Amino acid sequence: MSAFDAALARQSWSKVTDEAPTHEELLPLVAAAGRVADHSSLRPWRLIELRGDDRLRLAKAIAKADGSSEPSSKPLRAPLLIAVVASFRKSGKVPRWEQEAVASGVAHTLSLLLDEAGWGVFWRTGGYTRTKAVAKAHGLKKREELLGWLYVGGKPAGKKPSRRKAVDAEALLTRMPPEE
Repeated sequence: MSAFDAALARQSWSKVTDEAPTHEELLPLVAAAGRVADHSSLRPWRLIELRGDDRLRLAKAIAKADGSSEPSSKPLRAPLLIAVVASFRKSGKVPRWEQEAVASGVAHTLSLLLDEAGWGVFWRTGGYTRTKAVAKAHGLKKREELLGWLYVGGKPAGKKPSRRKAVDAEALLTRMPPEE
């Protein structure tokens, strides 16, 4: 499948099965995703695998962030969560927003690669990604921020994800205005 075909075929799978790629299966996908454009090759990102009880710890951290006594069920909706972390580096050339864009690019590219490999993927974010309880559960360092999680599992047999609206490229690809 070409990159063009993979991009056109990409869908979010909000419901996945209990199957998930192994750590060893993830490694080449992460290596490929890490090839995104990265000004000064700072690699201002890292990924954290959450499986099994890790998801329960996250469920408790989200509950704490929300002020709830009941653990959140959200982290249990997929057998594998991949936390996407922006790890900001000191740089006089590469601003913070650009470093966050690199981390986001890695996450999106990884989601395309996982989808192409046959896995169901969706990216979950939320206000609690920036809370102390959730940051602590992930062991985030001082110059790191959690951007969200890729939820990964098997694609249910016979199910199709909901279709996204077509992109109106003509409306979104514009030209610079004429000189005045």
